[in-house]
This record gives sequence, structure tokens and C-alpha cells, in this order.
Amino acid sequence: MPAEPSLSAGPGVAGGPDSAEVVLAGLDPEQRAVATALHGPVVVLAGAGTGKTRAITHRIAYAVRTGAHDPRRSLAVTFTARAAGEMRERLRALGASGVQARTFHAAALRQLRYFWPRAVGGPFPELMASKARLVAEAASRTRVATDPATVRDLAAEIEWAKVSQCLPEAYPAAAGRAGRDGPAGVSPELVGRVYATYDELRSARGRLDFEDVLLLTVGILQSRPDIADEVRAQYRWFTVDEYQDVNPLQQRLLELWCGEHPDVCVVGDAAQTIYTFTGATPAYLLDFRSRHPDATEVRLVRSYRCSPQVVTLANKVLGSASGPTARLRLQLISQQPPAAEPTVTSYDDETAEAEGVASSVAALVAGGTAPRDIAVLFRVNAQSEVFEAALADAGVPCVVRGAERFFERPEVREAVTRIRGQARATPAGGGGGVVEDVVAVLAAMGWDPAPPRGTGATRERWESLAALVTLAGDLVAAGTADDLPGLVDELDRRAEVQHAPVHDGVTLASLHSAKGLEWEAVFIVGAVEGMLPIVHADTPERVEEERRLFYVGVTRARSGLHVSWARARQPGGRQGRHRSRFLDDALGAEPIRGGHGALVRPGRGTARAERRRRGPAPCRVCGKALVTGQERALGRCVTCESPYDEDLLARLKDWRLQEARRRAVPAYVVFTDATLLAVAETRPAGAADLAAITGVGPGKQQRYGDCLLALVAGEPVPEPADPDAAG
Repeated sequence: MPAEPSLSAGPGVAGGPDSAEVVLAGLDPEQRAVATALHGPVVVLAGAGTGKTRAITHRIAYAVRTGAHDPRRSLAVTFTARAAGEMRERLRALGASGVQARTFHAAALRQLRYFWPRAVGGPFPELMASKARLVAEAASRTRVATDPATVRDLAAEIEWAKVSQCLPEAYPAAAGRAGRDGPAGVSPELVGRVYATYDELRSARGRLDFEDVLLLTVGILQSRPDIADEVRAQYRWFTVDEYQDVNPLQQRLLELWCGEHPDVCVVGDAAQTIYTFTGATPAYLLDFRSRHPDATEVRLVRSYRCSPQVVTLANKVLGSASGPTARLRLQLISQQPPAAEPTVTSYDDETAEAEGVASSVAALVAGGTAPRDIAVLFRVNAQSEVFEAALADAGVPCVVRGAERFFERPEVREAVTRIRGQARATPAGGGGGVVEDVVAVLAAMGWDPAPPRGTGATRERWESLAALVTLAGDLVAAGTADDLPGLVDELDRRAEVQHAPVHDGVTLASLHSAKGLEWEAVFIVGAVEGMLPIVHADTPERVEEERRLFYVGVTRARSGLHVSWARARQPGGRQGRHRSRFLDDALGAEPIRGGHGALVRPGRGTARAERRRRGPAPCRVCGKALVTGQERALGRCVTCESPYDEDLLARLKDWRLQEARRRAVPAYVVFTDATLLAVAETRPAGAADLAAITGVGPGKQQRYGDCLLALVAGEPVPEPADPDAAG
């Protein structure tokens, strides 16, 4: 292979001991031990926030400055192009810009292109950016469903099989041994047939996918010793970041690169292994010393990211771990000043949770925290909608990372389009209930109320549509969608509010997509059994992966960590949920209600929660139990007449319109019609009365409580509280 451009002579490059010592300045003792371990094999066990990238880049730079390593023969391997770019920048700043930093795929592709004429011959195949279209064609030929979600799941299985070095005919047995669920409704045998057909089509059309790049490079290096020797002459020193995420195919490629005398430094944290479903395994990190008994091992445990309080909780989360999570477990030690204790908050329902979190986020922003320094993390992308809406209601901008915003997701766009068509076709007053009509529309899309088996794209699609059904129910309960046209109007208004341009917003992200990032304040939401761990984590190994995922979320926070969960899914629903077992493991058994030391506090509506535990709330007119969401919002049966002050309701609506115009938001964002009607009917006399009204959460009471009470009393209406403080 042609050599990389040599590092130009300059200060600090192989410049002697004095120059090299500059690189070591500012490193802690463990990081310094990494930087000065110049001869492999070396394994660095690095906990979250312990400066692993700093340690390994300084190791490379120190080796280059002392002349121990030739920068032109050094290769640093990462898993993302972003990480590779960051490493190149750091190395350049340290005077080691001649070192290559590439992803596994980029490094393999460069080698494959170079050796292709000699090892294979002919034109180099086209590299596909996506295998979806070819997988869909293969599925169609095999008479398997070709909807986008199934195609994505089939592609994921093909990718897993390839990185596991599994041929199509061996897929069913291998998938069974690995406990793979596979696409919903598609047998392992059919997946294997789709895989075989896909590879036939791909080969016949002269194309390669990303896994083929690694497979073919491995094949050439294994079958051509002369080429393998040439590669080893070009590359002598290797560094592998995030080694816990290596899959069998990447490990095999690394072994072929290194040869019999590996001069390699690997760095990783088994407690952050969260991608085993893609084929990644921490086994190579955990067993590194077994394979290389002479290896130098260094552990980085000083956390420069997290406060002592966050670190304490993170260590406790792993305290009950088992299996790979427990092996080589690192006990972090914070190097940051003390901060506030993490909070664990329970709410009556998911709507209350979203309102409470949005209120807390708004208060942080009002207190000077930049929105970009705050994150709301959840287990599945479908959870984002209720928090997108709550933050929009609170006037807080947000950015969804790693996925489309809820109303931009293909399945949600399709569903709303179909609901709009059904609304046009339904005569006024016709059809059944709104939620029932929505379910019927989604059924025509192939959606079923029963969740599918598996954890892939099909499941994500189902969860997004299930969230749309829940949203429809919430809007009906709030009295803002009495029929399908009304529902469409509300969905359009929500989409418009949530799609506003964002320049500096709060990050909404799944726990998976948050890995490698950090924020000043982190809110982990939905920490309830069935969601964290997810309901389909049905083996000890999968539960432990969920524990690691929670640990990753906890260690994203620098100083502010807030975990929350809801006892019921919908307002007024049965409060039968339990908080995540991972919280119980870290904090002890869940209290009946209220605090657990400084770490646990109850959510809004303690009095309302107590009332709900005694049974459904009674109608304030006839005394019968209230069973529908709309009835609970009104506080009475819909068939019961309840006198209300028409002038008061008119004043409330006029005031709401003015406030909506002032904030440039839809009127329902301020208060729904049902909430204003309940205010007009009950005429609250104080804060406790307001808290009992559905739709007046803690944030809105903080902002508008005095306004509502003044309107009820017929007094001059004060200015709302600071609009950045709550929603």
C-alpha cells in the first residue's frame, strides 16, 4: 500500500525526552501509565468520563515524540467517523498528525481497493449506501413481507449474520443458539432464504455492502500471506477504541492486521456494552488478558465528568450486576465538586410525568442553564412525543437526536394522512368513538393492538402507532377532539408547534443514541418495569444489557440527574406500575409513597393519587364513578348537567386567547376547553383546588395559577409568571 504522507518535521515530533515530557503534563497517574506503556499488548479498562480518549491520544503522541512509534505505521481504529475525526484533531494538536485514525470499515475499504486488482481482478464493485432496496427485492422473491419495517429487520439480521461470519444456510441454527427473535412473523428458515437470495442478487449486480468490505478484506488477508505480510509491514502499532463493541468479524480483521506479535492497545468498558443485538460482544475485552498473558493492564476510574452524587448512584446501579457486567466492574471515583443529589420522582401518569419534566426543564433554562446542556433520555423513540409536546407547551425548544421527531416518522405521517382521509369520508356525527376510528384506520395499515415479537424496526413502528392511539385518547379525554376532524386539527396543531426551527434546544434522545455524549443535566424518563428493562428483555443476559443501558444514561449527567416514572400510562388509569428494578437495586425497595432519603420525591398530585388509590373519582353531580378520560377531565359524567358561570367561562376564554396570541402558540397550549370548563364549574378558591383540576399541572399552576384565581374572583388579572420558568 502507498505510505501515508510523512509527518513534517516540527516542534515536538520525535524531539527528545524534554519534548516528549510535555505530552505527559496534566495527566493523572493512571492516564500517565497508559501514555507510557509504549509496547503492546495493552488493555485499558476505562470507566465513563475517565478521559480514555485523552489517555490513548497522549499515548500515541508520546510514542511518536520519543521515536518509539513511527506515525506513518500507526493506525487508530474507532467505531464512528465522528470519533475518528475527533481523534485526528487531538493527535494533530499533540504533534502526531501523521497517525491514521479511521473506522474499521474505512480502514478495510482502503486496503480492499488497493489490493483488489492483484487479489481479485476486474472493476471494483459498487459500494451500496443502503441494502434496503435489494433486501426488499430478495424478500419479494422469497414471498416475505416487504413493508419498510420488516425490510429493516431483515437487513439487520443479514448484517448480524455477516459480522458473526454465518452463511445463509447456517442462519437458522445460529440464530437459535443466539436467541435471535428476528423479524415478526418471519421464520428463521425464511430469513436464511432471504439472506441467500439477497447475496445472489448483490453478487450478480456487482455490489458490496459494508459487511462485505470486512468479509472480503478478511478473506484476502487469510488466503494471501504475501498481502498479509505487506499490510503488517505498513502497519505496526494499533489502537482500538470502544473495544467492548467489537464483533467477531472486526476482531478477526484486527488479528490479521496484527499477526503473531500484536503491538496493540485496546480500550473499553464492559459496563457500556449496549449493542450486543448487532453482534457486538464484550468477550474480547474481558478475555484480553487470557489471550495475552503478558499484556499491560491499566484501569481508569477517576471520573472527570460526573459529580460525586451521580457517581455514587452509577456505582450502585452496577452493584447488583451479574454475568459480563459484573466482570472487571470499575468503581468510579468522582473528581468533580459535590452537586445536588439525583432525584427519583414518581408521577400519577405519563402525562403528569411529561408536564413535570417540562416544568423542571423550563425552570433550569430560566435559571441560566443553556437548553443544549439539558437532555431528556428515554428507552424507545415512541416515548418522545409526549415530551416533545410538553416542552412545546412550556415554550422550551428541543432537538430529537438519532430519530425523526414524532410527527415526522414515516409511519406516523402515513397514519395521520389516512386519518385525515377517513375524517373527510365520515359524515358529521357518524362513525364510532374517535379512538375506535383511529384503531380501525391503523388496522388497515396492518397495526394490531397486540405488540409484535422482537425488538427491531417492526417493534419501533408498532410503538409509534401505539403512541398515536394513546395521544388520540388523551386529546379526547381533554375535550379537544370530539370527532375525527377535530382530532386531525389537534394533530396538525401539535405538529406545527413541535416542528418549529430550533437553534439551541434541549436534546431528546434514546438511551442508545446518547452513548458517547454528556450534558449538564439529564432527565431519564419512563424508568418503569416493562420499559426499563424493556418488556422483551426475557433472559438474564438481556436484562443485564438493559442495566448497562441505564448505567450509560446515568453517566451522561455531569451534575444534575433526574429519574422519573409513572404509576399509570394514562390519566385516571389503574396505578399498577412499579418503578424499575434497577432503581430498587440501587436505592432499596420502593417506598409506599414519598421520599427515600434525599434521592426520592413524589410527583404532582399526592392528594389526587391518594384518592385514585381508593377507587375511581365520583361525579360531583350524581356521585357515580367516572370511567372515561373526558369525564375525569370534567369532574362529572358527560350526561350530567352542571351549572357554570357563562360569563366566567367567556372571561377565561378571552384571557386564554390573549395569552395564546402573546406567546404565539395555539390556544390549547395554554389550556384546553375542558380545563377551562372545569374551572368555570368548580370555581377554585386556592392552589389546592386548582391542583385537583385535570390539565392544571405544576408548571401551568406556577405560571397561570394567580391568573385563574383572579379571573374566578373577578379581580384584575396579574401578569403571568416568568414565561421561561414553567409551562
